[in-house]
Amino acid sequence: MSGRLQMNIFNGLEEIVKTDYPLAEQTWYGLGGPAEFFIRPRTTDELKEVVQRCNDNDIPMRVIGFGSNLLIPDEGVRGAVIRLDNGDFGKNDIEGETVIAWAGVDLGKLVLECTRRGLAGIEELTGIPGSIGGAIKMNAGGKFGEIGMVVESVTVMDSGGNVFTRSKPDLMFDYRRVNITAKFILNATMKLNKADPEQILRSVKEIWIYKKNHQPLSSRNAGCIFKNPPGQKAGSLIDRAGLKGLQTGGAKVSEKHANFIIAQEGCKSADVIQLISQVQHKVKEQLGVELEPEIEIWK
Repeated sequence: MSGRLQMNIFNGLEEIVKTDYPLAEQTWYGLGGPAEFFIRPRTTDELKEVVQRCNDNDIPMRVIGFGSNLLIPDEGVRGAVIRLDNGDFGKNDIEGETVIAWAGVDLGKLVLECTRRGLAGIEELTGIPGSIGGAIKMNAGGKFGEIGMVVESVTVMDSGGNVFTRSKPDLMFDYRRVNITAKFILNATMKLNKADPEQILRSVKEIWIYKKNHQPLSSRNAGCIFKNPPGQKAGSLIDRAGLKGLQTGGAKVSEKHANFIIAQEGCKSADVIQLISQVQHKVKEQLGVELEPEIEIWK
């Protein structure tokens, strides 16, 4: 697409639109090629305008959070990649025990802010990277708890630019999913509980120490690669199949936690994809279990 045509499509939105943007720097893996358009709207109205322009020009839209659970192909992606972390989308409002967090709020920072204010309920999410939008989309959590436990309602926008709110009990969270089909998660309202800040902080520290001891936090990775099959742990299955340390190109199954794939020097997205496939094949072959990816892999 020519530069002139690009300018015509997003005329007046130049401050928030970049072309041929390197997506690797937007992901924890630091892998992948460019986006044709990279757009960071500042308000809901601005997002509506972007959605309208994309629809009018048949430009496919993707949403990116903080890229902590995402793998971008080496060749990059066509269309618009939209990140909601700019302006209004980076704000949160805390009144009493109610927290309204917009899509681009950093989950880790929100945990610490709520701890400081003596609000309990999301300290179980300590050490889970990502944005509120991404956390809601996949019901982020682990052995200590999930974000869906405290969410009361979620405001969303569909691919036509319509805004509406989904509330419990219509809003249903399950393991690594929520019944939201709308393209954009705008914000979430959470109900927490008053508690002693010192006690919450102790829980935060305990969870952080546990994760530091059991996960390769200092390496380039995207968290757990596979979902846990019912009644089983993906990491244990991969370990039982003797796959710790298995390597393809620059991608390697972590020796510390087998459900993590580390991106080493010179790693390509293709290496990670190939290693994921190898692990799935070997676990299926040896243990008869099909592992489903938890990481989002763009095609």
